[in-house]
Amino acid sequence: MYLVIRCPGCRTFTYVDQFQKWKLCPVCGETVNVSKAPIYLEVRDHRDAEEIVAQLGSFLQRTRKRDLSEADLAKLRENYTQWVKTQI
Repeated sequence: MYLVIRCPGCRTFTYVDQFQKWKLCPVCGETVNVSKAPIYLEVRDHRDAEEIVAQLGSFLQRTRKRDLSEADLAKLRENYTQWVKTQI
């Protein structure tokens, strides 16, 4: 499992292994404490995580939002759950 998180410094989405405690942000170089970073989604593998990170970044850029709303986050989690069910 991987966690989709966001860097508190530059606000870039990234992902980490579920057991990882720290992540060096690939954009700004900040050391992110995973336990304090907001977790947007838990995904099953790194390929899913890479795709979701790219889509979240472009979604926020396209909609000119600073962050996902609770409704956006709920919809993201629901859509991912449905997608995983169709893959099994």
